[in-house]
Amino acid sequence: QVQLVESGGGLVQPGGSLKLTCVTSGFPFSSSAMYWYRQAPGKEREWVAMILSSATRTLLGESVQGRFTISRDDGKNTVYLQMNNLKPEDTAKYYCNMFLGKDYWGQGTQVTVTS
Repeated sequence: QVQLVESGGGLVQPGGSLKLTCVTSGFPFSSSAMYWYRQAPGKEREWVAMILSSATRTLLGESVQGRFTISRDDGKNTVYLQMNNLKPEDTAKYYCNMFLGKDYWGQGTQVTVTS
């Protein structure tokens, strides 16, 4: 079955960096677009980044452009989110997502940015 497992979250000071990892299985990863979303307490889930198959194109949400980078390793069925210059407003639970007839989500990894 489809599995998405995120890791790499944590507590970081403003201006710091984190790299999130999403290890996947159970579907044709190399031909699948992959997404990162986040959800802060009391807020709607927000799209953060997208990467097409073969990394032919990436897109980032306006609030993270210039600070975050999405990448993938098809040999490892893994997608990454490199987050630099983190801000308190980046605090949220971050989720990996793919769509194959329906949305699939991981369990999420918490990112907390605070001084």
